[in-house]
Amino acid sequence: MGDLQSVSIPLWIMAVVSVLQALLLIGIGVGGYLVYSRVTTLVTDLEARQIAPLREKADAILADVKAVTARVSQQTERVDHAISGTIDRVDDTAARVRAGVHDKVSQAVGVVRGVRAVVASLLHRESHA
Repeated sequence: MGDLQSVSIPLWIMAVVSVLQALLLIGIGVGGYLVYSRVTTLVTDLEARQIAPLREKADAILADVKAVTARVSQQTERVDHAISGTIDRVDDTAARVRAGVHDKVSQAVGVVRGVRAVVASLLHRESHA
């Protein structure tokens, strides 16, 4: 029997140590859960106090940027339309001026040719006379 008692004491020690380890692990688990709960609460509070207002400001800025972009796009279209209309009018005016100048130049060329023909005719008569 002496051998059983000498073996049972280390077994009791191992059992007590195992119970202590189990209690320690349970304590670590409860502590981890408490830390997790506090961190989650802190993050939620931080998000509500700090991040939500920043998000609202960023959304407002993005809305303003969209509005400005839309206005710029509209104004760009208006300017493009105005420039296109002006260029069309300038082209039309240039064509009219070109046609008017061509008519005047044609008349002037006709007059010059007529004068040249008269001079050539007079010179040709004088050389035969």
